[in-house]
Amino acid sequence: MVYFLSDAHLGSRAIEDNAAHQQRVVDLLTRMGQDATAIYLLGDIFDFWYEYIWGHKDKKQFAPLLDCLQSLTGKGIEVHYFIGNHDIWTFGWLAKRTGVIVHKEPYETTLNGKRIFMAHGDGMVPNDYAARLDKGMQKRIRSFMRLRAFFHHPIPQFVFRLLPPCLGNAFGYEWARRSRLKEFAHPCPYKGEDKEELVLFAKEREHQQHYDYYIFGHRHIELDLMISRESRVVILGDMFKLWTYAQMSEEGRLELSV
Repeated sequence: MVYFLSDAHLGSRAIEDNAAHQQRVVDLLTRMGQDATAIYLLGDIFDFWYEYIWGHKDKKQFAPLLDCLQSLTGKGIEVHYFIGNHDIWTFGWLAKRTGVIVHKEPYETTLNGKRIFMAHGDGMVPNDYAARLDKGMQKRIRSFMRLRAFFHHPIPQFVFRLLPPCLGNAFGYEWARRSRLKEFAHPCPYKGEDKEELVLFAKEREHQQHYDYYIFGHRHIELDLMISRESRVVILGDMFKLWTYAQMSEEGRLELSV
């Protein structure tokens, strides 16, 4: 069995009991490890993650998950970790600590005979989104893409790594907390096939090259949509409200589960 999950947002200051939340994720991964050949973590597993040059003592709170990942990879299970828009900033320590394979770009592969395109989903918009979406949505997308480019730039990343973890984390977790609270207060449900950016992106991509499955996180919605006779878009939901994930059988059948 191959498993796919995303958006746990561990450590979020908008979640009341972080220890219980983390343990629930660990328990799920441990159960998956009983029959998994591979596990794909499609981003935002942490609500904020930064690897500072001063060391990693601030990561002790995540020891249960890190130990779990290390145990899974130690058994020979491939664990793939995709950076999201909250945990961009891993510079090698996470992979060394746990044995996961880190992906910083979209990933294309074939699993159980099925061609798959995978990514966290942030920044995935069709090239012609300006013609498809209203001006308000266009403005929000442009603002997000500028911020995303800044977060991914090596110079700001290096400067932030110089901060003491107590200061960097105070800023990062507060920024993430406000994002979570804004989402709780004003959730963004499925926009429809003609407006959902990840669906539009997948349709545009499908015209260039065929994939059986497009699998994304990021949106915190559960979606399984046929976009052609042979292609499906799957958005995984999350691991703090919906608790949904996907699993693929040896025959290549993909389904969302709770």
